[in-house]
Amino acid sequence: LADLWWIYSKPVPADGRELRILFLQCSCITIVIGGLFYNWMFASLEYSWHLSVAMAISFSLLLLLTLLLVHPARCVFSMIMPTLGTKQGRKLLFSTCTMIAVVNITPNIISNIKTILQVIECICKNSSDSLLNSTALLEKVSWEFGDAIQETIHSLYKPMNGHFRFSLLHNSSLVYQKMHLAGEKISREFLSVEVLVKDSMRVANRLVAGFFMLYLCFESTWYLKKYLTNLRFDNFYITKKLEHLAMDRKAAHLLVGSSKKLIRPTGLKLSWEELALCLVQAMLVTVALMLMLVVMAMDHFAFSVADTAVRKAAQFSAVPITLNIKYQVSAGVSWIVPFLFKVFGRPSEKLLLGDFNRTYHHHLIFSSAHCRISPPTPSNPSVLLVVGLLFCILYATVFLETYARRLCRTIAASFFQSWEEKRVLYLYKKLSRRHRKE
Repeated sequence: LADLWWIYSKPVPADGRELRILFLQCSCITIVIGGLFYNWMFASLEYSWHLSVAMAISFSLLLLLTLLLVHPARCVFSMIMPTLGTKQGRKLLFSTCTMIAVVNITPNIISNIKTILQVIECICKNSSDSLLNSTALLEKVSWEFGDAIQETIHSLYKPMNGHFRFSLLHNSSLVYQKMHLAGEKISREFLSVEVLVKDSMRVANRLVAGFFMLYLCFESTWYLKKYLTNLRFDNFYITKKLEHLAMDRKAAHLLVGSSKKLIRPTGLKLSWEELALCLVQAMLVTVALMLMLVVMAMDHFAFSVADTAVRKAAQFSAVPITLNIKYQVSAGVSWIVPFLFKVFGRPSEKLLLGDFNRTYHHHLIFSSAHCRISPPTPSNPSVLLVVGLLFCILYATVFLETYARRLCRTIAASFFQSWEEKRVLYLYKKLSRRHRKE
């Protein structure tokens, strides 16, 4: 492995064997990165497969030529891998989590809301239909009641017309039509909102992901530029070259006295500045986690409401309505009429004109099996698992960022060993001056 890395980090291969090994190394790296690039474009950014294949092949060929011919490009590319463990890698993971939420969680929330609206629409349609049917019952009652009044035996007291007319039944089709149009309008609006949100977030995620990838390359290039131009940049490590230099000059005490300010790049010790930065980054990741948990809670709440609405709507029982009409009419007579009745031999008591006593039954129905209600969709456990795994990686990168930065320095030192010797000599002279002042 050390030999392979030595060949990979050399500016120019020494012979044909090293050139062939370097070409094989760059080819393997290109194939792996090309496959990951295709999966990233097709699965995460949701580009078409043919565009993803074309972009992946073009990117792989360009990457192969760049790695094979440009030595600093190999260094920058090698530093990109540990840079994924820094804040730039976290930004890419945040972008991935956002895309997962938009593509999977948001449509699920909208689907459950549509189910709730379908339940409300079903209840409104059935209740209005049942209510309109109750007007038909009232019309039947009115006609029977009118007929009973018309059938009185005393034509002197018979009314001209005892019927009532109901015109509400003639507007039932208009009610159904308006309710159907309202439901279709709500469905179209929800569909347009869902499409708009998904398209907008897809475009935004593509732009943000592309920007983060470019910035990731820029940050690695910036680190290498600072490393090659500034001797003080990221130069506070006790490396093996520094130890050998101090031992050769019999100044090992410089490293012992400065152990609180210098750290070993291969050790696990964190300085106070590095630890404070990790805590701040962990708080930012926690805020993002809370926002994602709010979105997941909304998804679970929408499913719970939709599931409860569907179950309760199916359990709605018909409400019985009993209409009882008791009608009795009698006519009283004055003192003249009894006298006339006595003359003609008729009874003089009050005349009974009519008696009506009937009971009618009706049921108000709020739900029906014929309603088109889509079943509520629960949260996808695989989405929750993926998001949880991504946030575990995010928390891991918070504490691995320091070690990733140390790895970047080690990679740059292995690619530019002569410059690393200058940096070690500069740090040694700095420690010597500080020791003399003390």
